[in-house]
Amino acid sequence: MNNSLISTIKSLRGNPRACIFTEPMWGLSIGLILPYASVYMLANGLVDSQIGFIAMIMMLSQVFSAFWGGPITDKLGRRRTTAIFDFAAFCVPCLIWFNATNFWFFLGAAILCGSNMVVVNSYNCLLIEDAETEHITGIKSLSVISSQLSAFYAPIIALLFARLTLIPAMKVLYIYAFFVMSTKVLLCYRFTRETKMGMIRQEETRGKSIFNLAMGYGGVIKIILSSRGTIFALAISILVGIVMMINNTFWQVIVSQKLLVPIRFLPFFPLLRASMVICFLFFIGPRITRGSFKGPLLLGFISYLTGQAILALIPVESPVKYLLISVSLIFDGFGFGSLHMLARSLVAINVNPEERARIMAIINMMIMAFTAPFGWIAGLLSGISRTFPFVLSLCLLALGICITLRHFSRGSRITQ
Repeated sequence: MNNSLISTIKSLRGNPRACIFTEPMWGLSIGLILPYASVYMLANGLVDSQIGFIAMIMMLSQVFSAFWGGPITDKLGRRRTTAIFDFAAFCVPCLIWFNATNFWFFLGAAILCGSNMVVVNSYNCLLIEDAETEHITGIKSLSVISSQLSAFYAPIIALLFARLTLIPAMKVLYIYAFFVMSTKVLLCYRFTRETKMGMIRQEETRGKSIFNLAMGYGGVIKIILSSRGTIFALAISILVGIVMMINNTFWQVIVSQKLLVPIRFLPFFPLLRASMVICFLFFIGPRITRGSFKGPLLLGFISYLTGQAILALIPVESPVKYLLISVSLIFDGFGFGSLHMLARSLVAINVNPEERARIMAIINMMIMAFTAPFGWIAGLLSGISRTFPFVLSLCLLALGICITLRHFSRGSRITQ
C-alpha cells in the first residue's frame, strides 16, 4: 500500500491529522447546501443573469480577500486565521441564506462568503506545512474526498424536498449547516497548533502592519514568475477553477430547467458523481500520480470534457436522459477528482515554502480574478440557452489539454 491514501491516513500526525479528520464536517455542512444554491435562488425569484452576476461578485470578493489572505495569515497565524474566517465566510452566510427572500440577501451573503479565500490560504498552510512532502498529494486527495461526503446524504435531502418542497427544505439545511460548521471550527481550533513556519512568520511580522506586509508583494510576484512550474500550476488552476464554478452554478439549472428532472431527484446525481470522485482518488489516483503529472492531467481533462459534452448534447425528450446524465456524471467525477487533486498538488509542490502564505495569496487572487468574469458570462449564456455555459466549459477544457501538451513538450518533469 506504499504511496496510497491508506498509508497516508495511517501516517497523519499533528495538524494534518486534525485538519483531515475534521474536514468531513465541511462537506457535511457547506458542501451539502452549495449544489442547490442556484435552484434555491431561482425559487426565490432570481433569473439566470442575476445568478451569474452574484457568482461574479463572489469571485471579485474572493479576489479582494485573496490579496489580503497572505498578510493576514502571516500576522495572525495559520490557526487563528482559519478559525476566524471559517466562521465569517461560512457560518454567518448560512444565517443570511436562511432568511433570504430577494436578490440583495444573496448578494450580501456572496460578498461575505467571498472572504473564504483568506481561510483557503491559512487552512492550506495549516494542513501541509508540517507534513512530509511525499504525503502532500495524498493529503490533498483526502481533503477532496472529505468535501464529497455530503452527496451521501442524498436520500435524506430527497425526502426533505419531497415532504417540505424546496424553499422550506433549504432553510432546514442552512440552519443544520450553521451548527455543524460552527462545531467544525471549534474542533479544528482545539486540536491544531500553530505551524513551525507560521510561528516564524508571526515573529518576522511582529510590529508590522498588514498594509506594510502587502506592499512586499512585488518580490513575491517575481518569485512566481521565475518558476515555470508555478506558472503552469497557476494556469491549470485557473482553467479548473472556471470549469468548476460553471458546473457548481449551472449544473442544477440545466438539469432541472432544460432536461426537466424533478427537484426531488436532483440529490441523487451528486451522489453518483461523488462516488466516482472517491473511487478515483482511492483506487486510481495513487497509481497514476507516481511519476510525471502529464498523463494524469491529460486523462483528467479528457474525462471532464467527455462528461460535459454528453451533458450538453442530451435531448430534452430523450427516453434515456437519466442514463445519459448518469454517464455524464461518471466522466465528470473522474475528471473532477483528478484535476482538482492535481491542480492543488501542483501549486503545493511548486510553492516556495518560506513565502508560502504570500505566494498562495497571490496565486489565489489571480485564480479568482481570472475566474470572476466567467460567472457573469456563463449567466448571460445560460439566459440564451441553458446548454451554452457547458459549451464554454468544453472550450476551456480543450485549452487545458493544449497547455498541458505544450508544457511537457518543453521538457518539464513535474513529479510528486
